[in-house]
Amino acid sequence: MLVELSNALGGYLHNVFYNKFDFWLWLGLFAQALFTARFVVQWFASERAGKSVIPFSFWVLSIGGGALLFLYALVRADLVYIIGQGSGLLIYLRNVSFVMKERAAEKAKAEAEAGEVAGRGP
Repeated sequence: MLVELSNALGGYLHNVFYNKFDFWLWLGLFAQALFTARFVVQWFASERAGKSVIPFSFWVLSIGGGALLFLYALVRADLVYIIGQGSGLLIYLRNVSFVMKERAAEKAKAEAEAGEVAGRGP
């Protein structure tokens, strides 16, 4: 029984780590590394700030990694990952739109304040 289990496990691992290694698997691994990097970026930013923060690069890595993982899921025809990464992409893009809207509002406010200061000259 242990020999059969060992052979089955060995065959499975050989299939996963050797037989299935192709371009798409490399892309999937790269995409997963990119997606995971977002947590490292967020962790470092939070440590630096001394509180929980989400830097813009978190969303950029989320979109990049999520889009590549979504592509990988489409090629591999994996419905679970297609749904997961597809819905995640919508959320990441929406968060980026919030950040961009906030930045535009801050820029407009700064320009308005700068105009008021310039208008008060001596």
